[in-house]
Amino acid sequence: QVQLVESRGGSVQAGGSLRLSCAASGAIYHNSCWGWFRKAPGKDREGVAVATAGGSYTYYTDSVKGRFSISRDNAKNTLALQMDSVKLEDTAMYYCAAVRVWPYVCDMSTNFGGGVWGQGTQVTVSS
Repeated sequence: QVQLVESRGGSVQAGGSLRLSCAASGAIYHNSCWGWFRKAPGKDREGVAVATAGGSYTYYTDSVKGRFSISRDNAKNTLALQMDSVKLEDTAMYYCAAVRVWPYVCDMSTNFGGGVWGQGTQVTVSS
């Protein structure tokens, strides 16, 4: 059983940068799909970024394109989210998740509901 643990988030001023990390333990499968999600108060949970198992292909929701970058380190078994030029609206609880998919379709349409989720980490952007 895979377990995911996010690093502590934090507070950052608008325009600044923050890096989130997610450590995975347990069996990791070649057909796994990885993602970052966020949930802001009063809003539905939304997918932020998705990466294929090897990290070769990445996808982003429109609001973070050009500002956020997702990456996979297979050697260290980690998933990261580099957040640059953050905005007030990026304030949310962030979660990493992994799911096995077959046929292998790993993009923003992938359903992570049956996968494994981290405990979440708070990111707060201030003006």
